Amino acid sequence: MKVRRFAYFVAPWLLGAFAFAQAQQQAPVGMHIPPLGPGPWVFDTHEQHRIRVSVVTRGLSHPWAIAFLPDGGMLITERPGRLRVVRNGVLDPQAITGVPKVRTDGNGGLMDVALHPRFAENHLVYLTYTKAVATTKGAPALARARFEGGALVDLRDIIVAEPAFEGTNGLNGRVVFGRDGMIYMSTGGNTGNTSQEPGSLRGKILRLNDDGSVPRDNPFVGRPGYRPEIYTLGHRNTLGLIVHPETGEIWNNENGPNGGDEINVIRRGRNYGWPILSFGREYPGPRISDPPTREGMESPLVVWLPQIATAGMAVYTGDRFPAWKRNVFVGSLRQGGIPGTGHMQRVVFNDKMEELRREPLLVELRQRIREVRQGPDGLLYLLTDDDDGALLRIEPTS
Repeated sequence: MKVRRFAYFVAPWLLGAFAFAQAQQQAPVGMHIPPLGPGPWVFDTHEQHRIRVSVVTRGLSHPWAIAFLPDGGMLITERPGRLRVVRNGVLDPQAITGVPKVRTDGNGGLMDVALHPRFAENHLVYLTYTKAVATTKGAPALARARFEGGALVDLRDIIVAEPAFEGTNGLNGRVVFGRDGMIYMSTGGNTGNTSQEPGSLRGKILRLNDDGSVPRDNPFVGRPGYRPEIYTLGHRNTLGLIVHPETGEIWNNENGPNGGDEINVIRRGRNYGWPILSFGREYPGPRISDPPTREGMESPLVVWLPQIATAGMAVYTGDRFPAWKRNVFVGSLRQGGIPGTGHMQRVVFNDKMEELRREPLLVELRQRIREVRQGPDGLLYLLTDDDDGALLRIEPTS
């Protein structure tokens, strides 16, 4: 009788505990991510103190990159394959026509946009995108067109890398014009040993003339087995590529696997190690390499452990944020692989370009920050990576 009574009272508790444990096991990782509100928001920050973050415009589908037009407008790419223009804070409802057809699986799509250094004269625009080259494959490509009357005309590919397998990540690419007038273009290479293969254009930073031809002084021109377009090799997924406004050096940031995001100074002909070397780990946990450095391969300037999924990058040179002068700003899509932890980070260096400290910013918004740019007005502009993505502006408060 006592045993029956005990079972009567204990059984429901055991069933409840089992149900709770099962629910805990099935609970999704991460937090509820609320939609971005209307703003503006005021945040206190280290050194610069109070800043205001406001929404310039929204309704962008996974925006990827910004280019500032000479007339004060902005070009913004959307990953599904649209190029938009924003003028006086208003998003033109009509997308620019003439954009190449893109393939969006495996994180591909329409990505970076850059203006020719003589854009005011020739109106040339450059776009990186994932080209559909077969029914089951996509390839990183760079296209050039002339921007006239709200349309791209005379569009043509000036380089197309070899295709990747269906669903493969690492189809992204950035593009920037160096001070030498040359195009520097990144290609993703996070699968296999592609980044180390000299006959492959993937996992590299390429250097091209403005028409896509190969400069005669590229580091591997005439070297057997090497594609002459290659400037550096051993890169994983470059999601930020800039010209440092003071030194003129090319800098990139790239995503590691499970940790090991990097900022690198890009030097002619160097090998940046992936997948031989990394500060990160495989997704199940083992280290990529121990130790993470090796003589003959370049070590990063900055490393993130855990990763923040770096995206976009800007070195601040304006006067609106005097306490942030020469600081580097990078976007974060999520930290430590946890959804809802996107933000922006500020990295401070000394005069020898040695890192001093970092500050996470906009953590409260919990947005995936895809792009960071300094505008001609000395303010910072960001893009949030979302179905209803937004263009944000950061300015000082009085």
